[in-house]
Amino acid sequence: MNPRLALAVDAGKAAGFATRLLGRGGGTAVPGLVSERIEPRIARLLASQIGQGRVAVTGTNGKTTTTRILARIFEEAGLPFIHNREGSNLMRGITSRLIASSNALGHVREGAKSIGLFETDEATLPAACRAVRPTVLAFTNLFRDQLDRYGEVDTVASLWRDGLAASPKTSTLVLNADDPSVAELAIDWPGPIHWFGLDDPSFATTAKGAVDARWCRVCGGNFRYERRYFAHVGFWSCTGCTRVRPDPDSLAGGVRLGLDSASFSVDGLGEVTMPLTGLYNVYNAMAAIGVARVLGMSTAAIRSGLSTVQPAFGRQEVIEIAGRRLRLLLCKNPAGANQVLQLLAALAADGQELRVAVLLNDRFADGQDVSWTWDVDYEALAGKVATCWVAGDRAEDMALRLKYAHWPAPGLTTHDPAALIDAIVAAAPEGSDIFVIPTYTALLDFRAAASKRAVVSRF
Repeated sequence: MNPRLALAVDAGKAAGFATRLLGRGGGTAVPGLVSERIEPRIARLLASQIGQGRVAVTGTNGKTTTTRILARIFEEAGLPFIHNREGSNLMRGITSRLIASSNALGHVREGAKSIGLFETDEATLPAACRAVRPTVLAFTNLFRDQLDRYGEVDTVASLWRDGLAASPKTSTLVLNADDPSVAELAIDWPGPIHWFGLDDPSFATTAKGAVDARWCRVCGGNFRYERRYFAHVGFWSCTGCTRVRPDPDSLAGGVRLGLDSASFSVDGLGEVTMPLTGLYNVYNAMAAIGVARVLGMSTAAIRSGLSTVQPAFGRQEVIEIAGRRLRLLLCKNPAGANQVLQLLAALAADGQELRVAVLLNDRFADGQDVSWTWDVDYEALAGKVATCWVAGDRAEDMALRLKYAHWPAPGLTTHDPAALIDAIVAAAPEGSDIFVIPTYTALLDFRAAASKRAVVSRF
């Protein structure tokens, strides 16, 4: 037994219990903060006991959904796993999950039989790699995120390269072949790589969208696109050197999107259907499939996991209030927002009446500079929205943005999410669908208000 480790684990458990007892949170971050003061190496000491591999999943968008899909696949395979589903994706959340999975002596329960599954914030990756020593690293995509959080995409890419430098060189990278910024991570990587991607000409677009990868890091040449799906994701090549989109090991095609589901074909799996929609979620599914294949999961477990996964917190989650279905579509940056709007435009083309609420906050977790909303193609829904509402700390700014995008005048502009819910119930007929598009803290505010009128899951 390591007495210092045991003391750190016990202190973390006590801190988590106290936090929950006092109603100050779920105890999913404080244990890590407390225990690291006693034993700074605690995450590494606990993670080293996980015997069946350790997976780190990162990216600008899609981390939570990708890990949620993987968790279902592991469950279907009957594999014990440790997953920071309830906690934050910073080091304190990862450490807290490891503490919760350990006994009072600092031994990870079923550690030798388990796999680690860790959603990891983009900037946390170097520290997570030093602590967890992942055997598989999956990268979903790289887009410009909050303007005042990490700065340019080059900053995040540099952090990711630092994470790779801290990882075992035998680790397998699972990379999005269609994103040139992610593909750059393969340069000089000595270990194995599993590529995933999409081949479906029907989703090629010329629509407006923020393109965050314009130049090749190797030669400085411009990227050329034979086909672009969204933002800078698609069939790319460099005009100045030999870099070109790699051939995916896991490839999706034949995509069909519905209101509540997506169907697509995957080489070696056949046609699969999952209860999540949107082209971006097809990419998330392909990232999960890539990881699952690297880990040797069976075809049956992969197919079953995909078909039974449930939406993650705020990500196509449905809350029913007074017979109205409120569909939450979290948007944190231009690329993610444009994908949601593209999905809604496709649904409108299929006859779906669009009732949309947009919630914009400017707190630290949202990004305090909201000028990013002017990079979002709200014009894609001009003439397609039947009714809209606007809420959040910066509701007036959002209303102005939608006015310039030629949306109808909001039925309500408010800072109060409870008032928004009242307005939705009053205006939308029973049995209708309302698409709620919030930033992160606006999502928390909205769910808190909704929880007083409906059953809302914690995570």
